[in-house]
Amino acid sequence: MTGRIHIWHVIVLAALLGIAISFEMPAISALVPELVRRDQIAAAVAMDRSVFHGSRLVGPSLAGLLVGWWGAAAAFFANAFSFLALIVALISLPKRPIGTKEEEEQRRSGIKEGFRYVASERTILAMIALIALTTIFVFPVISVMLPLYVRNVLQLGPREMGWLMATSGTGAFFGSLGLLSVGRERRLKFMSGNVLAVAAGVFSMSRSHSFALTACSMGVLAIALSMNFGLANIIVQEHAPSHLRGRVSAVFGLSFFGLMPIAGLIVTGFSDLVGMRTALAVASIIYGAGGFSILSMAGRHVCDRPVAPVSESEVASVA
Repeated sequence: MTGRIHIWHVIVLAALLGIAISFEMPAISALVPELVRRDQIAAAVAMDRSVFHGSRLVGPSLAGLLVGWWGAAAAFFANAFSFLALIVALISLPKRPIGTKEEEEQRRSGIKEGFRYVASERTILAMIALIALTTIFVFPVISVMLPLYVRNVLQLGPREMGWLMATSGTGAFFGSLGLLSVGRERRLKFMSGNVLAVAAGVFSMSRSHSFALTACSMGVLAIALSMNFGLANIIVQEHAPSHLRGRVSAVFGLSFFGLMPIAGLIVTGFSDLVGMRTALAVASIIYGAGGFSILSMAGRHVCDRPVAPVSESEVASVA
């Protein structure tokens, strides 16, 4: 608003935002299952993802209107003001009931317990590996390389870039809604199909010379990514014991938020050496082969019902 912003302001605020998100994302992921019964976790996570991706569609449009009417500062003020609703919602939640002495001791254990449990649980480890693979070989295509892809490969401009981002956001939204229709027994088939769709979408982008083909590829890519990310999160939340859910969510988050800065350098650096089209083609092949290998390792366990018992405190919190 004052026009006195400097680059160090952005760096400091970005670092603080990253620290806040590193606490917020695992906490929210662990909180959602605590608000419902264990058999409702899948639906709760699907609704949470739908709201998240829906806001991705509405937010930029509203921001564009605010910037056009009152300048860029208005969008930042409106965004900050919107968090008041979240603060009120969090304050209104009832406190977690105190569990048994054993449960409380388990909750006070350190982050090592989270890593130890993940290492011993093959299904959760497979889901973390799948998201890590996606973060390294697919997300840089959308989050880092897309502007250069649109300008240098497709020879298009900002308007087409905006439409492609809108297509991606719309696909992610419908993919998150699709989670509600995926039965437990069909999870492995859906996740395998989504891996194939993601690999095909990235490979198609590597061959595309038209806006229409790229838009279709990105739409399919966004739907498949959203569904697989949501299904992986559901499986992790269902299998994690209540006293470790926050720490397991933190380890799960590392496979995405923790790897993203590093992942942004791998495929992009490779594309500088061999060209963007070749880099996309190689990334799609590695992702497809790796994704199928990981899901083969997990097998039908992704469809299993969690065997962890529901504690007395969980029952009391839902009641």
